[in-house]
Parts: sequence; structure tokens; C-alpha cells
Amino acid sequence: MRVRVAAATRWAGGIDPRIVDIVFALVTTGLMLTWAAADHSGPWRRPDAAAVALTCLANLPIALRTRAPFTVLAVCCAASACHHALGYQADLNNAVTLLALYTVAARCTTRVSLAGAVITVLTWWWASFLAASGLELLNGLQSAVFVAAAWAFGTGTRRLAERNEQLAELSERLRLEQEERARQAVSAERVRIARELHDIVAHHMSVISVHAGLARYVFGSDPGTARAALATVADTSHEVLEDMRRLLVLLRVDHDGADTGGNDVYDPTPGLAQLGRLVERVRLAGVPVEVDVTGDVRGLNAGIELCAYRVVQESLTNVIKHTVAAGARVRLHYGADELVVVVTDDGSPSPAAEGGGHGLLGMRERVRLYGGAVSAGPLPQGGFEVVARLPLSSPGGE
Repeated sequence: MRVRVAAATRWAGGIDPRIVDIVFALVTTGLMLTWAAADHSGPWRRPDAAAVALTCLANLPIALRTRAPFTVLAVCCAASACHHALGYQADLNNAVTLLALYTVAARCTTRVSLAGAVITVLTWWWASFLAASGLELLNGLQSAVFVAAAWAFGTGTRRLAERNEQLAELSERLRLEQEERARQAVSAERVRIARELHDIVAHHMSVISVHAGLARYVFGSDPGTARAALATVADTSHEVLEDMRRLLVLLRVDHDGADTGGNDVYDPTPGLAQLGRLVERVRLAGVPVEVDVTGDVRGLNAGIELCAYRVVQESLTNVIKHTVAAGARVRLHYGADELVVVVTDDGSPSPAAEGGGHGLLGMRERVRLYGGAVSAGPLPQGGFEVVARLPLSSPGGE
């Protein structure tokens, strides 16, 4: 609708519609006065100052039709009726009332426009009756047709404008909803990326830090241990680089799920099959880890396995970073409808331990994506326990 209005404005040379209404009112008034002065046929009273005043009052208000539609219609009809009642030419000053009625129908409610239509048709019938031409019935029907046409045209214009306004509002709401969905998608993607980065970087950097410190400490006294620690640093660095490349490949996947290339180089993503390597790195960092697997061991959905792997990884990383532990234990139970992951340690919080709880928060968010739940807290006898339950019947399950 805005495009059409703009086009109409350009077509009209950018003239203000109110100026057009003023010019139209002046031209119409001039034509009515000229007609009244030139046509003296019939039993009409000759035009005088009163006729000129009533003609002006019946036509000039049309310049304000968009500001006060119903008032303009009422004034035009009243002036026309008075003009006819005083014996002046009865077929003058009627045409402008149709434009006033159209404006009322286009800008006011249906009830108001119907009242305006009644006023207009009564004015026209009054003029037909005073003309006394013997065709009062035909003229009355003709008047009703003209008035009905003006009202219908105006009402149609109003309904079209209302429909266009509703469509514009709907389009705006849809645009805002799309922007909000886009913002939510971006936020969710940022959370996912942050969670992946934390899971990848935190664990590997903790292992690298521990072994680098060990190598520096025993570099002179035990070269063999130092070399083994540095080898672990190199292997862990290589693995974190591979994980980062894998993450970048996943981030290049199109929205429709199509890979942009290179995904086969870094697959598969970490799963429970790689749990042994993870545990071995933690053991090399100085924390003995036991693994206990029970239940019907079987291959699971890749997403479930990645989630379980990240839970174990984050839990063992926290053991390295935040506790002084004599050992840790990882238990996996393959149930009929859920996978239970339990990681416990027997240590106490390290005096230098710092953390904002982002790891546990990310762990809970990851498990929640698969319909599961995580509980974490200190044990009565000392130590810490993390329990994650992943339903295998969820959309992300088997």
C-alpha cells in the first residue's frame, strides 16, 4: 500500500492532497455559481446574495473533507436543502454531497457512514420533490442509486485500506518473530559452540598443564619421566587440534544438514569407544581412574555417546583441576531404556581450585538436550559425585 501511495504522490507531482481538495472546492463552487447565473429556465428563483452564500456553504467545506468527514457532509447537505427550500435551482449543489458521502464511508465506521447515506438520499429526494417535474419517482430511484454507489465505493475503499493495514501489521509481526527466532538461533548456537570449546579445551589444557609442569620439575633429575611427560603433551596437543578441526568442520555444515566438505576426514566424533584413551590421559596426569561397565553393552546413537563422553571428560577434568584426589571411578550402566553415567572421586577441594561452574552448567545443558538430567554434589564420606541419566528412548536416543 505504501508503494501505491508513493507512486500516486509522484504521479501528482508531490502535491499535498489537501491542496488538491482546496482547488477542487474552489473550482466546484465557481462552476455552480456560473451555472446558476447562466441558466434561468424553469420556475426557479433568480440567484441573489443568499443563493451565492448557500452555494459557497454547500461546496467550499469539501476542502476539509478529510479532516472532519461527517461534519462536512452534514454542512453540505444542510446548505443544499436550504438552497432548494428557498426556491433556487434544485439541481444545483447536489453532486458535491456524493463526494462528501464517499469520504465519510471511506474514513468512518459503517454505522456513521449509513447515517450519512440517509442524510444524503433525503437531501436528493427533497430536491427531486421541489423540482415538481412529474418524474419524482424516477428521480428518487436515480438519487438512491447514486447515493448507494457513492456509499459502496467509499466502504470498499475503507475495507481495502483496513485489510492492507492488517496485512502490514501481520507482516511486521512476522518480521519481528523471524528476527526473534534468528536471535534465539544465534544465541543457541553460541551456547553450543561455547559448550563444545569448553569441553575440548578445558580437559586437554588441564592435561597439558599438569604434564608440562611435571616435565619442568623432573627435567634434570629424571630425563625419562620428563620425555614421557612431554610426549603426552605433544599427543594431547595433537588431539586437541584434531578436536578443534572437527568442531570447525561441524560448524561449516549448512542449515539443511549438507556438509560443505571435509567432514569425513575428522569423523567419527568422540564416543564411548574413545573412553579408554581419555582415562589413560587422566591416569598419566597422576589420577588413578577405574572404569566399571555393566548392563547390556551396545552401540548407541552418536549423539548419546558424545554426550556421555563429554560428561565423563568434564567430570575427570574437574578432578584434575579442582581436587586433590587419590583416585576416581567411572561407572557406565547400559539399561533397557537409559544410560547411567556416574563419576566419583575421593578427593577434597584443592586450595588453588577456581571455577565459575561453567562446566557443570554446560554438562546439564548438553544432557537436557537429550531429555536427561544431571545431579552433582559432594558425598557424605568425602569426595564428589556426578550422575547423568540419558534416556535411550528420547529423540536423541536410539
